[in-house]
Amino acid sequence: MAEYSRLASGQVTSTGGATGVILPFLPNFIEISNSTRAAAASGVTRAWWMTDMGQGAAFLTTTSAGPADGTSYISAATGGGFSTFQGGIALQYGPVLAISGITKASPAVVTTTTNHGLVSGNVVILQGLFQSATTGMPQIAGIPFVITRTGATTFTIPWNTNQSGYTALSGSPSGATVKQVLYPNLYVPGVAFISAISTGTTTTITTTAPSNFQVGQEVAFRIPSTYGTVELNSLPNILTPGSPTYGFVTAVNSSTQFVVNINSTGYTAFATNQTVSQALAGGLTFPQVVAVGDANSGSLLTNFVSPSFYNGTGTSTVSTINGPAIAGAFANNTSMGFIIGASVAGTASDVIYWRAYLHDINYV
Repeated sequence: MAEYSRLASGQVTSTGGATGVILPFLPNFIEISNSTRAAAASGVTRAWWMTDMGQGAAFLTTTSAGPADGTSYISAATGGGFSTFQGGIALQYGPVLAISGITKASPAVVTTTTNHGLVSGNVVILQGLFQSATTGMPQIAGIPFVITRTGATTFTIPWNTNQSGYTALSGSPSGATVKQVLYPNLYVPGVAFISAISTGTTTTITTTAPSNFQVGQEVAFRIPSTYGTVELNSLPNILTPGSPTYGFVTAVNSSTQFVVNINSTGYTAFATNQTVSQALAGGLTFPQVVAVGDANSGSLLTNFVSPSFYNGTGTSTVSTINGPAIAGAFANNTSMGFIIGASVAGTASDVIYWRAYLHDINYV
C-alpha cells in the first residue's frame, strides 16, 4: 500500500554531534550512508532505524582499513542512534547536565561534568549558579545562549564574565546545571536577549542567541536600568503624544548582530558588569529586544516561499517547510523530523545521504 505513505531523501552535513533533519512528517524508518567515512575507510558508513527499536537505537555498519568491519547495534537504553522529534512546545528542554565550572573570561567557558553532546549553534540555558551572597554567576542564569563547542565537556557562551562583578564558578557546585533549548525559535522572530550595544548615529545590537530579525523589522527595547542605555526603551514619542518610539532594522551583520536606525549618540553606555547582589535585587530581569507590528517593510510574505531561520540545530539557517505567517512580525518555525545521533553522525563536515519513510502499516 502507498496511499498514505511518505517518502523523502536528501543530503545533510554532519555537525559532528546530533544532526537534525527537518521533514513534513514523522518517519518510522530511517537510513543513512556517510560517503566521507566510506572514502576514508574509517567509522560508521551506514546506519538504519525502525520505530519499534525505540528512540536512540540504531543498527550501524562500521568500516576500517583493517579487519574490524561489521554491523553492530545500539539499544534505546544506550542511545546515540536515531530519534524523531516534533517541536510544538515552546522552550522544550533536553537533558539536564551538571556544570563543574564557568571561567572568568570573554567569552566565558562552561565545563560540564560529563560529555554534553552539544554542537556549535545549539542554544542552552544555565541554572543554579548562585553560590553565596557575593559569589557565583546568577547574573547569567536563565539567559538563552548560543554555544560554540570547544570539547566533549566544554563550550563557550557569548558573554563577558571577565569583569569585576563576576566570580569564577568552580568545584561542581550543587544545582549548577545546563540544559539545551531544543526548539528555541518555534515562531520567529521572538524575544532576543542583549549582550552588547554600540551607540552612535545608528545603533548596533548584539544578542546572546540568533535573533532571526530581518531588514525592515520593527523592534522595541526592554532594558532594565542597571544595564544602562535605557533611552532605547519604547517611551512615548514626543512628536506624537501616546505613540511609542520604535526602531527599524537597517542591516543584519550576523546571526546575533543587527543595526537599527536609532541615533543613540550620547545615550548611557550599556554594561553587563552586574554583581551578584544587583542580579538578585533586580529579580534577574535581562535586557531584551522584541519584534513589534503586524506588517511593515520587513514582511516575510515573498511569493509564499518558506523562509529559513537559525533554529538552534547548528550554525546555518534551516528551512521551516512551513509558509510565512503574520507579515513582518512572525513566521511559523515549528518543525518535525529526525535526529542523527552522535554515535552514527560521524565527524563534523561529513557528507551524509539519508532516506526516511512513513509506511502505511507498521506491524509491531
